[in-house]
Amino acid sequence: MKLNQITKMLILGSVVSLPVTAAELEISVTNLTHGNHFTPLLIAAHDMDSHLFQAGEMATPALQKMAEGGDIGDLDAAVTGAGGVTVVNPAGGLLAPSGKVDSIMLDTGDMTHLSITAMVLPTNDAFVGLNAWKIPAEAGSYTFTLNAYDAGTEANDEIVNGGGMSGVPGIPAAPSGDGGMNATGVMDMSSNDKVHIHPGVLGDTDLQGGMSDLDSRVHRWLNPVARVTVVVK
Repeated sequence: MKLNQITKMLILGSVVSLPVTAAELEISVTNLTHGNHFTPLLIAAHDMDSHLFQAGEMATPALQKMAEGGDIGDLDAAVTGAGGVTVVNPAGGLLAPSGKVDSIMLDTGDMTHLSITAMVLPTNDAFVGLNAWKIPAEAGSYTFTLNAYDAGTEANDEIVNGGGMSGVPGIPAAPSGDGGMNATGVMDMSSNDKVHIHPGVLGDTDLQGGMSDLDSRVHRWLNPVARVTVVVK
């Protein structure tokens, strides 16, 4: 075998053995709802075996904390503990209805999948979610919508009472101060305790009582609830 052929084979072998790395991402997230806020967002790049949540499975304690009270600390720790990388709270607080946060830069390193989550307020345990989206190898702009999921950890009673701790019934707050009070509570007849697509808010128009503390003219929503654009550099 000639020397130049051996050299070419060695070069080719070294190229093939290089690890595949994902590109740098530029991300934007838009809240599509009429009157609901997103709690601080968690954007995570991770390997194919990691998940922030999985539809049809029981919520983890970390997911429950986020879905019921907006606390993303444990989810963030789980991702980084498994070698992933995150962007925490890129909007600098709540993302308002029709609000958009853009130019979120994320260097994914050798991570191959992208996930996004945040609680939807005011709800009992609804959260917007992107689960383990495989980051394309081809550079370009990718736009898609996200659904809201029900964590399955709390009945959707639609009572605003400051209950944001895991296992404490009720909704932490209506961020715009447009919720009602003294509701008797919506009778949630669902027995689904797994993560599933959220059925949406019922609400009513009685701000001094009724069955719900949520105003159906403001807080009612149906999926999808968010739009995401990912630019792969």
